[in-house]
Amino acid sequence: MDSFIRKWRGDLRTTFTGHPLAVPDWVLELADGDDPGYHRPGSAVWAVHGSVATIISGIRVLLMQSLHPGALAGVYDHSAFQQDPLGRLAGTIRWIFTVSYGSEAAARQATAKVRQVHRFVHGMYVDNHGAPRSYSARDPELLGWVHAAYADSFVAVHRAWGGAIPGGEDAYVREWAQAGRLMGVIGPPETLAEVKEEMDRWYYSGELRADARLRETVEFIRNPPLAPSLRGGYRVLFNAAVASLEPRYRELLGLRTPRLGPVPLPIVLPAKAVLAVVRLGLGRQSSSEKAARARLRRLGYAA
Repeated sequence: MDSFIRKWRGDLRTTFTGHPLAVPDWVLELADGDDPGYHRPGSAVWAVHGSVATIISGIRVLLMQSLHPGALAGVYDHSAFQQDPLGRLAGTIRWIFTVSYGSEAAARQATAKVRQVHRFVHGMYVDNHGAPRSYSARDPELLGWVHAAYADSFVAVHRAWGGAIPGGEDAYVREWAQAGRLMGVIGPPETLAEVKEEMDRWYYSGELRADARLRETVEFIRNPPLAPSLRGGYRVLFNAAVASLEPRYRELLGLRTPRLGPVPLPIVLPAKAVLAVVRLGLGRQSSSEKAARARLRRLGYAA
């Protein structure tokens, strides 16, 4: 049993950090820097991103962002997500946690690296009217969709499986708007109502769509190449992400909440149980948060 638990914990850590035992260098470097960062202990961002429910949020974000054919084209044409999904996941986690827990200088540097990669992510896709359209990962409009879908997903999931947010949901949206500005989003939403307005605008614009490429992506997100020890728990969390979607988006994605015949299967409690086990495996406080607190103590801030 002990060897099974060690193996499971190793698989879990590898999924999120790329290594079964060691803390990645970039996490340790969050203790460096000469400023307290954009976000601090007690912030809405620390409360939301420090919750293990972010795993469900991440699944939901991937599903939502895939609904825009321009965003999906960028992933298909310029990403090795199917060959190295865990590597892409680790890269995304690195940016999110650096902006959340790192110094302002580290956050700007990490964002600059992402934007440098985005310089080469551009091309063409066919829109819903059959017309060719160009896309660019640095297009503020497309970045706006990605940012709004992110904020919408993290708030919705935290509402169901997270705890209280200091200042409420609007505080999280307002604080995370800084990440949008760093990435080049013009006028990111700063309240949940503005996020909803942005999401409605995209939905009624007719630009979102379901096609063969989306169906392939959804199937990949449903069944990623995880270690066997993680697949059962992941399926529960995938179902939770699907349940958290608004019905209109579930319909576009071709998804439905799990049922046994006509009877809906329970979702909230099984997801809570899986998240509790994951928290046990990863620890109560993330290595990123510990490094950030060490930097704050060194600088003389209450940590």
